[in-house]
This record gives sequence, C-alpha cells and structure tokens, in this order.
Amino acid sequence: MIEARSLLNVPDVRHGFFTREGGFSRGLYAGLNCAYGTGDVAETVDRNRDHVATALGLERARLATPYQHHSADVVVVDEPWVRAEAPKADGLVTARRGVAIGITTADCAPVLFADVDGGVIGAAHAGWRGALGGVTDEVVSQMEVLGGKRERIAAAVGPTISPTNYEVGPEFREAFVLQNPAHEHFFGPSERPDHFMFDLPGYLEWRLKCIGLGTVERLGLCTYADEERFFSYRRTTHRKEETYGCQLSAITLGPDAFLMGN
Repeated sequence: MIEARSLLNVPDVRHGFFTREGGFSRGLYAGLNCAYGTGDVAETVDRNRDHVATALGLERARLATPYQHHSADVVVVDEPWVRAEAPKADGLVTARRGVAIGITTADCAPVLFADVDGGVIGAAHAGWRGALGGVTDEVVSQMEVLGGKRERIAAAVGPTISPTNYEVGPEFREAFVLQNPAHEHFFGPSERPDHFMFDLPGYLEWRLKCIGLGTVERLGLCTYADEERFFSYRRTTHRKEETYGCQLSAITLGPDAFLMGN
C-alpha cells in the first residue's frame, strides 16, 4: 500500500493506493486484482478486497466502488451497495464515517481527496476521457455540496501511466487543445510522425491547482513501467494478452472507521 504525504498526516483519514503486490489472484491477474469485470474469479476478487478493507480498518461490506465508465459522473455515498447495484460513475464522495470509497485503475489515474475540517472525502477514476470531461472538478463540487471547501481540500494523484509511455494520436491531442489551448503544454514529441506523448498526471495536477485546491500532490509512479507493482492496460495491449487486473485506491474517514465491524 502506497500513501501520499499530503493525506498521510491528515487527522481522521486513512487511505491507500494499493498495488498488485500480495493478494490471491493467479495468471494474468496475479496479485491483488480488485476488479470484478476482468474475468477473474469473483470469490478471489472478494478475498483481495478483504485485504484492502482490512488495511483500512474496515470490513469489505463497508467498501464502496462504482461501475466505472470513463465519465465525469459523481455519486454521493451514504451507505455501501452490493456489487450488483453499483451505480455507473467515475467519482465518489462521502461524509459518512466508517465507509471507504474507492476506484480501480490500470493506467488511468486514481485521485483521492480529503477535507477533514469539512468532514468529507472523495475519489476519482480519471482516464483521459474523464479528465478532459472534468471528473475531478465534479468531485470537488460535490464535496462542497457536503460541506467541504476547495481551499481546504488535499488531493493526491496516484500511480498512473507516465508521459514517457503514453503515446497518442493527433485526434486525441486535438480534443484537448480545442477545449483549452493551454492543454497543448501536456503533449510532448513522439518518435512517430503525427503522434505525441501525453502527460496525464501532469495535466490532472495542473487542473486541480487551477480550481484552487489547498494541496495537490502527484506521486509520480508509472503503472506501465513498473510491472512488479502495477497492472497496466496498455502494457497488456502491447503484449496482445487477453486480459489484465486492476489495482484499487481507497480512502475512509475515521477514527471510528478504524474499528473492525463499523
């Protein structure tokens, strides 16, 4: 489990950017695969999620994750749901203690948020579509609805694909630059003509700072390059493998959240 400095010393918050290390999955999912939709055995994913929840001081039933679909949709969590009833969303916020909110990734960026004075936390799954669509902005907006203030919010951008491994085509770059010419800054040269290297974590850090968050941290860990610790969709695609696993990132309010069974 990797922790962000910006969230590690925040009172009443426990969080983790979990890696693929440990866990019970085998084969292409080997390790701590926490995504049900990958084709892994559901009971094995349950055991992996038990590990995550225990590390956060909770039971698995207190861990809420959405059905992700690369959107800017954000859901307020009052109580965790059963897996079959997971809402379609790419962001979660809650003011409830004893509930962990999390998202799964395999190159997309996990972003965790906390405003302890406001008693509210958030989590976002930010692939390029969600990032461009403003999923992180919407998480902050929904946190404010629950009593948060953006100038108090600490946010951490977790392990994601780095610009040295994220080559994109001209249509991809055009979509960003058409929205805002300043986005051109996040596209570097590629060895292939008419292609570019996109800095997703840098873009998210910039976007979070632009909306006035109190603290923004980027961990700078590449999911594509570090096979020992992270699953990667793009690495799997380049190898023409059939499937891949996903790591989970989650956050919860405490201190009562640290008592098993809450």
